[in-house]
Amino acid sequence: MSAAGIYVYGIVGGAHPLPPGTCGVGDPPAPARLLAAEDLAVVVSTAHPGLRARRRDLMAHQGLLLALAEAGPVLPMRFGMVAPDEATVLASVAPRRSEHVAVLERLDSRIEMNIKITPVQDNLAALVREDPVVRGIREETRRHPSYEANVRLGEAVAAGLRRRAAQAAALLPAQLAGTADDMCPGPDVEGCVMNASFLVPRHKERRFRDVAERFAADHVDRLDLRVTGPLPCYSFVAPESVTVRT
Repeated sequence: MSAAGIYVYGIVGGAHPLPPGTCGVGDPPAPARLLAAEDLAVVVSTAHPGLRARRRDLMAHQGLLLALAEAGPVLPMRFGMVAPDEATVLASVAPRRSEHVAVLERLDSRIEMNIKITPVQDNLAALVREDPVVRGIREETRRHPSYEANVRLGEAVAAGLRRRAAQAAALLPAQLAGTADDMCPGPDVEGCVMNASFLVPRHKERRFRDVAERFAADHVDRLDLRVTGPLPCYSFVAPESVTVRT
């Protein structure tokens, strides 16, 4: 983003409070303000020239959204949403006002939690015991060792570990059903057999974590599970039509 403009963080209800002194991205951090849009408001600030996707600004963007969410639902924008002026922001929001209101109602008192699952990499004994294909390749490699045989065995082991983890991970959504209102599969992540976000009522966050941790403990020989959150509810809103300038 090479020129100044209006940086957009998200959309909130018109009565949503913005604590005095709230700042967002930029160096120095730009003061945030509410731009009234009928019964809604858009959280914006000045987009400083030279703004880039640095960790400091990414964290400032997310931190502002999380702070706003403490006081009510927020329809979050992805980092880097910039419009040339306030009129463009308002013109982008107005045609979808009723949709925005419905989304805010759905997100009220809810957070996003993300779970990523990767295979356990050091449990060859269990894999050999359970997987006849891997067991056969391992025995063949021992009888006729070679570079090619070792490569084949390594590939079979990696595939087998991934398969075991994926089979276990497939059981998780049903166990989380009582703690989450919705689930959204995320993009593929290298090494992961699951990358999914869950829409969780705030009062169920602890229970959600407990279920996930218990599931991880029950399948410790198959998978590693990482829970991240709370996060802004990016995965449960449609992409916004605010002009992006890079």
